[in-house]
Amino acid sequence: MTPAEEVHLRILRIVEEEPQISQRQLAERLGASLGKTNYLLKALLDKGYIKAGNFLRAEDKLKYAYLLTPDGIGAKLSLTRNHLARKEKEYVAMKEEIERVRAELGADIDRR
Repeated sequence: MTPAEEVHLRILRIVEEEPQISQRQLAERLGASLGKTNYLLKALLDKGYIKAGNFLRAEDKLKYAYLLTPDGIGAKLSLTRNHLARKEKEYVAMKEEIERVRAELGADIDRR
C-alpha cells in the first residue's frame, strides 16, 4: 500500500464518519496543510470516490458535505483489505522478532 493510498483510506474513513467536516478540520486530523488536504480531496473527487455537496448553514454561509460514492465505498473496502493484509504481515513479523529477542535474552541469561 502506497503512502498516497494510506492517506486516501484515512480521508475516506473520516469523511464517512463526519461528512460535514471542513477542510481545515480534516487537515488538522490528517496532520497536513490545508493546501495538501485540498489537493488530496480533489484527487478523490476526480477519481469519483467522494462527491461534495453544499448546503446552507444557519448563518446562511455556504458549507460542503463530503459523501462517499458507491465507487468510494468500494475503494474504501479494497484499501481496507490491503491495509489489513499488510498489518497482519507486520504483526507476524513483529511476533517472530519478539520471539527471537526473547530467545536471545534467555540464552544470554543462561550463559551467566
